[in-house]
Amino acid sequence: MSQDNPLVIGINYWPGETATDWWKRFEPSIVKRDFSLLAEYRLELARIFLLWEDFQPEMKRISVKALENLVRAADIAHDLGIRLLPTFFCGHMRGVNWLPPWMVESGMGEEKFPLFSGGEVRRGRVRNLYADREVWKAQKLLIHETTSALQGYPSVWGWDLGNRISSLALPASKNSVRAWLEEMVTELKRWDAALPITVGVHQNDLYEGRIPGPKEIAPLCEVLSVHAYPGDAPWANGPLDEKVPLFLCLLTRWLGGKKVLLEEFGVPTEPHLYSQSDADREKLGNIRLVEEDEAETFFEKSLDLLKKEGIAGALAWCLYDFDSSLWEKLPFKERIHERYFGLFRGDRSPKMAARLIQQYPRAGRLGEMSYEWADITQEEYYEKPQAHLPRLYRNFQDQIR
Repeated sequence: MSQDNPLVIGINYWPGETATDWWKRFEPSIVKRDFSLLAEYRLELARIFLLWEDFQPEMKRISVKALENLVRAADIAHDLGIRLLPTFFCGHMRGVNWLPPWMVESGMGEEKFPLFSGGEVRRGRVRNLYADREVWKAQKLLIHETTSALQGYPSVWGWDLGNRISSLALPASKNSVRAWLEEMVTELKRWDAALPITVGVHQNDLYEGRIPGPKEIAPLCEVLSVHAYPGDAPWANGPLDEKVPLFLCLLTRWLGGKKVLLEEFGVPTEPHLYSQSDADREKLGNIRLVEEDEAETFFEKSLDLLKKEGIAGALAWCLYDFDSSLWEKLPFKERIHERYFGLFRGDRSPKMAARLIQQYPRAGRLGEMSYEWADITQEEYYEKPQAHLPRLYRNFQDQIR
């Protein structure tokens, strides 16, 4: 029997003028302007990122100023009817690992992603947050102080323990990641037992079988989260493949057995405010910037599919195209497409996708869920995820036509 299924639609939020410098250059007037825009366009849930260095500059010290600014943001959100999903231990963000100096070990070799710490790119290795007990204590301190600052705030929707956390550090074993998750979730529940907890998992984690994944997260978290970008999926039918977000949500739910939040999805569009240099075009390589009408169609078709299958919510990446003053900074200097994922242009005018979301009907009828495309067991999937995932997606496409 079908039932009503209102879809929560939201956003991943950084201010367009500051990006990851938000907390260093915090301006309540900008937050009010941006959250007012969210309310106007019916983006009801905002995922925000507690950049680790700004909130915990020293292992045993939490920034009072950062917490005060977080409370200001929560106050503004409450006044405008916006819910917040704060994300801890950031950590990895758009191809860069942003870390406090005490989380970087010097002279230990190179990491996969650039390490940005103390205002510069540094050489070194990330301390293993899963195994280092000193880091555990520091993380628990940040959880305690943050949840205490936001205790009782109705604008807080839930808590996220990390963005693409496998890109920050890989655990030595499933046991170590389970121990870490249990420790962090227990600490969160000590101070805030009512709100759901999740962990941001990227689509590549599912494809490459990295941990933590849905199997490790589900026993301890109320909500599973996944990030879905068709343009980054070699098995998808291009960057506008609207079936990819739903498939990854259903795959995550099949593997973990819990409800799923599509925590990130989106597509970069051709800029209408700025011209691209030949060098920037060359850096784009095979990445395609789509037209705004194509992005609008992608969002509409994706949301239609998600709503029918009972996905908990869908958060677009991201609010704005980032200001040209940031283009010579990480990550925008080399990752050109990261400049143009916004639902709004750099001058804060809406793209076609933003207007679609503003008018999009949230209510729908939830149909009967089917996993006929999953012709193997979960255990078999984990044995060879890179072989199984593309094949399961082909099965899924045949079923959904």
